[in-house]
Amino acid sequence: MESESQKQLPTAFRIETDSMGEVRVPAEALYGAQTQRAVENFAVGPYRFQRPLIQALGLVKSCAARVNAELGLLPRELASAIERAADSIAQGEHYQQFVVDVFQTGSGTSTNMNANEVIARLANAHPNDHVNRSQSSNDVIPSAIHIAAAIEVRSKLLPALELLGAALDNRTSAFWDVLKIGRTHLQDATPMRLGQEFSGYAQQVKSSGERISAALEGIYELALGGTAVGTGVNAPPGFAERTIALIAERTGLPFREARNHFEAQAAKDAVSFLSGALKTCAVSLTKIANDIRWLGSGPRGGLGEIRLPELQPGSSIMPGKVNPVIPESLLMVCAQVIGHDAAITWGCAAGNFELNVMMPAIAYDLLDSIELLSAGIRNFALRCVNGIEANREKASALVEQSLAMATALTTEIGYDRAAAIAKEAFATGRTVREIAIEKSGLTAQKIAELLRFD
Repeated sequence: MESESQKQLPTAFRIETDSMGEVRVPAEALYGAQTQRAVENFAVGPYRFQRPLIQALGLVKSCAARVNAELGLLPRELASAIERAADSIAQGEHYQQFVVDVFQTGSGTSTNMNANEVIARLANAHPNDHVNRSQSSNDVIPSAIHIAAAIEVRSKLLPALELLGAALDNRTSAFWDVLKIGRTHLQDATPMRLGQEFSGYAQQVKSSGERISAALEGIYELALGGTAVGTGVNAPPGFAERTIALIAERTGLPFREARNHFEAQAAKDAVSFLSGALKTCAVSLTKIANDIRWLGSGPRGGLGEIRLPELQPGSSIMPGKVNPVIPESLLMVCAQVIGHDAAITWGCAAGNFELNVMMPAIAYDLLDSIELLSAGIRNFALRCVNGIEANREKASALVEQSLAMATALTTEIGYDRAAAIAKEAFATGRTVREIAIEKSGLTAQKIAELLRFD
């Protein structure tokens, strides 16, 4: 009996040629010899570039074809055919034709040629002479990474952060009148408002958005025009400026030519900086998600100061158990993003001379981080934060039982006497208020004034 993999193997082939000779290519494939060689050489894993990167490649090829025609480097009819074919890629068509493993040649040349060959077949053009005119994989791939990352951050991640920030602002207002015990070192601290605690989370989210937006400034610089090593060989004057201006016009984003093409191709510092901002966002979200699940722990044996939405059964053995599944989901997203940043950091540091040769892995992990954060944040806002309720009775009871209430007495009776009251309250199981009324020498009215934290 045939295996599933054998059933899926193509049965018809055509012969394609490149500078190294003949190659058998699946008959229905739009790609050609160089892509097929890459498929055979890089049979590493299931990872393929995400749609945003492939669509960014299509955009680069489309804009380059138009400018090449304007500069007289390609016949207008041929350039128009290339532009139409590339536009179809930019719009998400033919995605299944991009078959090269992420773990390939470090420049991404195989994926650039995959795009060149697909577009060439659709446009009846030559992949190198026509589709790749005035370009090199070494400036196209870093440009596509920047374009895809900027589009995804602006269209998905920043709106998701705004959604979560608004949800936390809403909870801040709703919980402003709820007094609760503060905590430092995992121990009781002075009372505060639950709304104040949530305002801190809201600010973390807003600050994350600001950091990510700041990191985009470097991403808006494109390497296009540097060609092989940054010198711009085979790219005519004005090509990069005009092509990037067209990319900016079509995306509505402020892309511009790199200030130094040697830096833009030899280093990936702008990507490292953006990844660092994504990691910092993940670190911030980890703090928020952890706090929220701890604040909602219980329902009877934990802190229980808030109630999280009940979404699904939490145990296969314990009836009635409900877990904080959405915060847990977000925590795993954050762990993945932090891990991606480690790989991206290593990849960005591992460039040599005039080219970084870790770009495919860098690109995949960067776009995966953006996608994961965007989806995880949106899910957290909609399925968790929006439905959080305050457990006012539990919060109030914990405040009254807290030994940190003695802090408010120090201005009247001093630190040492207040500490003695706190220790006696702990030893006897009574409240600071009860012991203070008996032993502080202050009137009950004065104690009530001091222990009022609203």
